[in-house]
Amino acid sequence: MSIIIRHTFLPADDPEKSLAFYRDALGFEVRNDVGYGDMRWITIGPESQPQTSIVLHPPAADPGVTDDERRTIAEMMAKGSYASIVLATEDLTGTFDRVQETGAEVVQEPMDQPYGVRDCAFRDPAGNMVRISQI
Repeated sequence: MSIIIRHTFLPADDPEKSLAFYRDALGFEVRNDVGYGDMRWITIGPESQPQTSIVLHPPAADPGVTDDERRTIAEMMAKGSYASIVLATEDLTGTFDRVQETGAEVVQEPMDQPYGVRDCAFRDPAGNMVRISQI
């Protein structure tokens, strides 16, 4: 059996800012950009991995989400505790420098973790934690 990651979803409350972060700072390509009313779903991913995509979606767009849940999601996003993704690169220092130069919010500079990983961390414009590990 062979299973791959096809799509993963991250909330994006400002599609333009999120697009600039993932496209311009991280170098992902835009694969799809779909609007519906005042909402947008943007599919992005690394050019070298066409089978794997990240969908930047309107938070709490699901009609089954209550107003209280929407408020909770907004509060968690504002604190940066709602969603996260872990990426990997062969050049952690170079990637860190490139992303930092774009003005992205740095959470952690590159460092060796006690559990054997060297990584860094940023917050994307929606507050999502983006960790980048050294391959």
